[in-house]
Amino acid sequence: MRVLIVNTSENTGGAAVAANRLMNALNNNGVKAKMLVRDKMTDAITVCTLPGSWRPRWHFLWERLVVWLHLRLRRQHLFAIDIANCGTDITRLPEFREADIIHLHWVNQGMLSLGDIRRILDSGKPVVWTMHDLWPAAAICHYARDCRQFHQQCCQCPLLPGRGPKDLAYRVWQRKAEVLRGHSVTFVACSRWLADEARQSALLKNQRIVSIPNAIDTRQFHPLDKAEARRRCGLPAAKRIILFVSQKVTDPRKGIDYLTEAIRLMAEHQPATRTDTIVAILGGHAEEIADRLALPSYPLGYINDAKRIVEVYSAADAFVLPSLEDNLPNTIMEAMACGIPCVGFGVGGIPEMIAHRETGYVAEPRDAADLAEGLSYVLDANHAARLAKASQQKVAVCYSLQSVARQYIDVYQQARQPRR
Repeated sequence: MRVLIVNTSENTGGAAVAANRLMNALNNNGVKAKMLVRDKMTDAITVCTLPGSWRPRWHFLWERLVVWLHLRLRRQHLFAIDIANCGTDITRLPEFREADIIHLHWVNQGMLSLGDIRRILDSGKPVVWTMHDLWPAAAICHYARDCRQFHQQCCQCPLLPGRGPKDLAYRVWQRKAEVLRGHSVTFVACSRWLADEARQSALLKNQRIVSIPNAIDTRQFHPLDKAEARRRCGLPAAKRIILFVSQKVTDPRKGIDYLTEAIRLMAEHQPATRTDTIVAILGGHAEEIADRLALPSYPLGYINDAKRIVEVYSAADAFVLPSLEDNLPNTIMEAMACGIPCVGFGVGGIPEMIAHRETGYVAEPRDAADLAEGLSYVLDANHAARLAKASQQKVAVCYSLQSVARQYIDVYQQARQPRR
């Protein structure tokens, strides 16, 4: 079986990391998998890129321009919206023609247009589409927040100014409905939460929706010697370390404001933390929030080297991700694989990953005081060893490469069967 995995980037962003890991897992389990991307970053022979150099970049810029105009020249929500108005026809590429299964992942920002997706479906090849967020089930957004319009039909989108009845969201919804009409696609949600959301979408009515988590290579992500990891990362040897990781740490969706308040509460109600606890911040713009925290902070910047990332996880005592909306964060999975207890809000797929008070702590959403309580709980030396062991065990059982690959192979085989 030959599978072509299609994703905008090779390794930038959570979807790219997940897609790359899946490709490797499939190749190690008897499937010939390749990856087609717009942004290729390595010389991997199993990863191919779109033809041309300037055209894919122009597609990205043109889509942003159109979105910006619909936002009435405002930057707010500029990257929260995707309309897939331009992209590349991949059906003519040899990698497409050779594939038995076309497996779409995150294909936004000028990778594929809705017209390109329709050409893929019209080709007759079985299509599996992994949802890393809600965009395939809604019109233009990746996370719906409190909006439930996608249950019936997107319109009057809260991300758009004016909220007209036949706004940009309405028009994109109509195009998506036309693309899917008469076609069968297997949608795979990375969490049960997202699968439940997708099943409520009128756009995906009568489509098959299943839930399969992302995979992680535990041979790469595993605990290292903590003292040595701290030395290599330039972190204090004798402090308790709270770690926060995000591709862009200032993204409001990742909950930095709630983390800031939780750290303030810890410093206020537990004065000892001011001298025995620090916060390490890994990700873009880390230095911008370092001075906002009430505890000493160490901005580590953006790191793309997996070995170095494992060192950072291994140096920590607790990992925190107070996302306000999230699917199945790779960062939580990576921290757990490295034996680091995790704390997060009970939103999206996070409660599926963190077993409350067993592998970490699930705080009440948007409750900074409970977030602080969770950090105190996992930092307690009386719980540390038990939580670390349980975290590693859960990753080994639920997120191993072999387990996830087997589930996807079953999906591929079913997708190749005639649908009634």
